[in-house]
Amino acid sequence: MLSLIGSALGREPLSRVTLVFGNRNAESIMFLEELEDLKNRYPARFHLVTVLSREEQDAELFSGRLDADRIRRILEVVIPPATVDEWYLCGPLGMVEAAQEVLAEVGADAAHVHHEIFHAEDSGPSVVVDTSAPPEAVVTVTLDGRRTVVEMPTKAESILAATLRARPDAPYSCTGGMCGTCRARVVDGEVTMTKNYALEPDEIAKGIVLACQAHPVTDRVTLDYDA
Repeated sequence: MLSLIGSALGREPLSRVTLVFGNRNAESIMFLEELEDLKNRYPARFHLVTVLSREEQDAELFSGRLDADRIRRILEVVIPPATVDEWYLCGPLGMVEAAQEVLAEVGADAAHVHHEIFHAEDSGPSVVVDTSAPPEAVVTVTLDGRRTVVEMPTKAESILAATLRARPDAPYSCTGGMCGTCRARVVDGEVTMTKNYALEPDEIAKGIVLACQAHPVTDRVTLDYDA
């Protein structure tokens, strides 16, 4: 987010950025020095709104958690939604969902609301896999121009977990459906995703899935990481 703000202000002389930044207290504010530097360089175009959940501030509006009610009031007082071209949300799942709910209420176009999740509760139940069992599904994976056939003893296992046994180079990071590192395109067959916090609806419509959350529905699936 900090990189996006710096790039927009530096490259677009007519751009204006308002950052609503939630932290526990003043001492825990991340990147405070960098943010102060941006305020000094672009005093007329960068507005920093600091919200502290565990420290009282002069204005009650900025003291407390960034829940739906507080976000709603901040939009009423500080950020007229009609003046915003693009919305960028980054934070834990609950906060991002609350912000999305409020933005939908005020008529923000979902195509201009971008998000990134960095924490979500409930990693889901673990799956015990008997690799000696006959396959319930067979997945063909294309990665870096090489095709690999992956036999899955159970469809309850994620395609990523099964793929890693044969292709340790398969890309992934969070394994929680948040980062999007393991995205791939379904070329043949059908899969279902347990969770998705990273893909937009248009990507899903094009057959993109998160391998860490994908499970085969059909007995045979072809997945292309290179597409």
